[in-house]
Amino acid sequence: MRWPPWSHKSHTTGGNDDDSEDQQQQAISTTAINKALNSLTWESFTRPQTLIPTAILTTAILSGARFHRRYLRRFPDATSIPTAYFRHRSVFGKVTSVGDGDNFRIFHTPGGRLAGWGWLPWKRVPMGKKELRDNTIHIRLAGVDAPELAHFGRPEQPFARDAHQWLTSYLLNKRVRAYLHRPDQYQRAVATVYVRRALDFPIPFRRRDVSYEMLRRGLATVYEAKSGSEFGGKAKEEKYRSAEWWAKVKRNGMWKGFRRNKEWESPREYKTRMGAEEQVNGKEGKK
Repeated sequence: MRWPPWSHKSHTTGGNDDDSEDQQQQAISTTAINKALNSLTWESFTRPQTLIPTAILTTAILSGARFHRRYLRRFPDATSIPTAYFRHRSVFGKVTSVGDGDNFRIFHTPGGRLAGWGWLPWKRVPMGKKELRDNTIHIRLAGVDAPELAHFGRPEQPFARDAHQWLTSYLLNKRVRAYLHRPDQYQRAVATVYVRRALDFPIPFRRRDVSYEMLRRGLATVYEAKSGSEFGGKAKEEKYRSAEWWAKVKRNGMWKGFRRNKEWESPREYKTRMGAEEQVNGKEGKK
């Protein structure tokens, strides 16, 4: 007997049919899964059509990770640069500040413009001091010693301001490449630095050695410390000494009238004298 659609039994019976259909579908799905698992063998993983794409994908992922680590990894400061980089690699970045006549800071931009620095929204060099704090590499120019500005209670050395102003105008906001030699005791990276300038006469964008340019202008001397000197090779040292010699002959910068000035002293002599005076004053203070 067919029950009317409003009947309670009709609804009950219909519900049982739905449950039965659901159970049948679940059983079919479970059977299909079991068959698929039972039919899966290691032979499917050893077939060329499986091995070759897997090998290609794995190689691509590992190569990409290695390429990024080797060429596109950004270093926030000099202490984060791996030891293996020194004497073998260089860093590229934008000069954000100049602290003295022979040192400055760069924001490391690995890969340069080709990697998106300067034109991709998420790869822009910060401008504010707060953003740049603890986020720049401190570079010390290799092979040169510039006159000292006033700091740590020491007076300013003659021509210190000239050297600082020239280096600032020559490098600030410019992109430079620094060939790393070694770290120093002040958490800086000693490096030979090159810059290309659009308004360089007579050849625009010619690569310039910053240390050499300072020496030939008489704004720095060849580094003369008994220990810790770094030139980047014997040929580079000879080139620097030749540039200093010609600056003396032409009386450029600090070499103007230095032979007649009995009080003239090199940056190294100045540091030695200041250190000796501070040591004597320290001993007298303790007495």
